[in-house]
Amino acid sequence: MSESRGTPTPDPGSAGPVSSYHEPVLVAEVLEYLAPAGDGLYLDGTVGGGGHSHAILAACDGCRLLAVDRDPDALAEARSRLEAFRPRVRFLHQRFHEAAEDPEVRDRGLDGALLDLGVSSHQLDADERGFAFRRGVGLDMRMNPQRGPTAAEFLARADEEELGTVFRELGEERRGRQLAREVVKRRQTERVDTSDDLVAALTVVLQRPPSPSEKARIFQALRIAVNRELEILEEALPALRDVLVGGGTLVVLAYHSLEDRIVKHAFREWSKACICPPQLPICTCRGEPLGETLTRKPVYPSDAEVERNPRARSARLRAWRKVA
Repeated sequence: MSESRGTPTPDPGSAGPVSSYHEPVLVAEVLEYLAPAGDGLYLDGTVGGGGHSHAILAACDGCRLLAVDRDPDALAEARSRLEAFRPRVRFLHQRFHEAAEDPEVRDRGLDGALLDLGVSSHQLDADERGFAFRRGVGLDMRMNPQRGPTAAEFLARADEEELGTVFRELGEERRGRQLAREVVKRRQTERVDTSDDLVAALTVVLQRPPSPSEKARIFQALRIAVNRELEILEEALPALRDVLVGGGTLVVLAYHSLEDRIVKHAFREWSKACICPPQLPICTCRGEPLGETLTRKPVYPSDAEVERNPRARSARLRAWRKVA
């Protein structure tokens, strides 16, 4: 179903008009933890098609929002979708960790921030973006197609050790080292620059055609490496924590176990009163928690949501609130 390009009707608690660009995940749960209210300033650090932003703005008449994305296509879609809220939205073309340096954010602080990690349905479905393992798709995978090396360039330049780490640790492929060796071997005589090329290398290593889930893990791992997603997440979490106002909430939707682990460990540490090594006889650290983890366990989409949107299946939501 294609999205209407007319003016959306604000509907509190919903993501607004159905969009072919991307269907947001766990919208009601995001609103529950962010609890937008008053004249608060909120950050959607990965605005995508604007679904979560629409829900936030529709739920709070006085709230303002910073809509951030490093994908110019996503920002263009979000501008259209959020037209009815235009006076209360500011769009920023940048990576989400850079939002902490925005002058308004530094001066005023954020009442809440949302990070919806991963890729949008539009990015996966657009062959020219090179995220998918459909036949004949060129390996691009850049979140910002105007910046940085493509996935094909990464495969051409990375050494065997780096590629092995990507495939084994990020892709959770126990034959990751062999796959790295096969890619290095192939690139000596031919380019590895399409989905077919990478799947062919994986087929040789597995000695059989890879399953869709095996291909998905390898392609996801390559995307994470190309866009430095884990490094940026580790940098962004404390930066956004520090610009939250007292009582402000940080909500993160993760789709990969390593992303979720980074978020879980960060929230757990921030919620501790003492982070000194166990062997120290006297506490020399901050001595009090920075805030409270609101989700002791991750929140998952309901069966009904997964049935409606299968790409929501791997989503995990965690939330943390800064001390007032």
